[in-house]
Amino acid sequence: MLYTHATILTLDPARRIILDGALLVQCNLILAVDKTTALKAQYPHEEEYPLTGRIVIPGLISTHMHTAQTLLRGTADDLELVSWLCERIWVLQGNFSAEDGYAAARLSIAEMLKSGTTCFLESMFADRYGFDGLCRAVQESGIRGCLGKIVMDIATYAADDAWAMHPGLVEDRKTSLLGTVKMWEKWNGEANDRIRVWFGARTPGGVSDDLYREMTAISREKNIPITMHCAEVKADRDFFASVGHGLMSYCSSVGLLSPSTVLVHMVHIDDADIALLSESGTHVAHCPTSNAKLASGICRVPDLQKAGVNIGLGTDGAPCNNTCDLLQEMKLAAIIHKSTSYDPTAVPAESVLEMATINGAKALGLQDVTGSLEVGKKADFVAIDARGINMQPWFNPVSAVVYTATGKDVDVVVVDGKMVVEGGKLLTMDEGKIVREGQKRSREVVERAGLADKVKPRWTVE
Repeated sequence: MLYTHATILTLDPARRIILDGALLVQCNLILAVDKTTALKAQYPHEEEYPLTGRIVIPGLISTHMHTAQTLLRGTADDLELVSWLCERIWVLQGNFSAEDGYAAARLSIAEMLKSGTTCFLESMFADRYGFDGLCRAVQESGIRGCLGKIVMDIATYAADDAWAMHPGLVEDRKTSLLGTVKMWEKWNGEANDRIRVWFGARTPGGVSDDLYREMTAISREKNIPITMHCAEVKADRDFFASVGHGLMSYCSSVGLLSPSTVLVHMVHIDDADIALLSESGTHVAHCPTSNAKLASGICRVPDLQKAGVNIGLGTDGAPCNNTCDLLQEMKLAAIIHKSTSYDPTAVPAESVLEMATINGAKALGLQDVTGSLEVGKKADFVAIDARGINMQPWFNPVSAVVYTATGKDVDVVVVDGKMVVEGGKLLTMDEGKIVREGQKRSREVVERAGLADKVKPRWTVE
């Protein structure tokens, strides 16, 4: 298939922008990227799919996502983290069934695909949600998924025993660590290598030192990557201090710092932490909406960039973002650091688009597979319809994508060479069925958790 007449943001090493460009896709690979006239002349008999007026970008990569939580969208708004986590989210998630987990995964994936995300990193999928169902949802939908199954053996948060997990979420070494290895053996590389299985470790304080060390040893032995929340709130720093460490010195002591690790949030870090991150090649997933909504703080992205730390972008879960739309996340990521630094050049649009594409691919170990539009890479790309009144006029296509576009402007999505969204409509999933199932199961979870009297409007409903 020859996709023609688009403005193409290649994100290749030269960061080429090709006006009236074309992509040649055969099977699941990109065979050529050039001007439309050149490729039509070279391949005159190739079937053509015109993309006039669209801006084509590499498929977006979300480096932090909780697929189960999309079923809980809007259930915990405007709460500080302790109440958000202990009184709402953990209670709700502790009442999930495997069927709920599958429905939530399908809801999440459908929204991600429709808004241009072609690859995502699931952070901490609990055993009770049904990991097989998550893998099936990825397999059926056509998306690319790096799937972190939770690793834990302590049921509190940081050093505070009052921050206790719901009993329904508590797992031990056998269920979490060894269960992840079992799922890796079963699912890693399935769906034409669109599924990769990761360790999704709980935040320090939720995992014993011995279990961390066992996990990191297995990670090195079997090449299973690790993702983990870290330094999201001040309580995380307090925990590290309580065990005689700084943030990254602790992570280093248990083997977590590595080019195969993605640390999420990283808000409460100091200069020494940044230096260790840079030296180790550890990646960071930046989630500005989640950090802002939960009043956690703001990650030191400009300082991390100056130190050469690779930064991806993530939406986090729906209860602390309310959307899985990575295009919207890009806009905040580009704006929020200008406000805090008083520097309008801090984190420009180009840097943010890199975070959401090629940097994300690098964080997931997929930089040779996806993240840019280059010959030999998998055909993962998104066509944004820039013809509408909300997108006009534009002069710089990068600016138009980062500052103007939202998921509603996504027209075509191709993953692994297969078109999964066309005209903004899902082709691989029944959207109506997904919505109905999500509505039904979300209400059942709220009722089961005994939170129906709290998950409701604050204003009087007549």
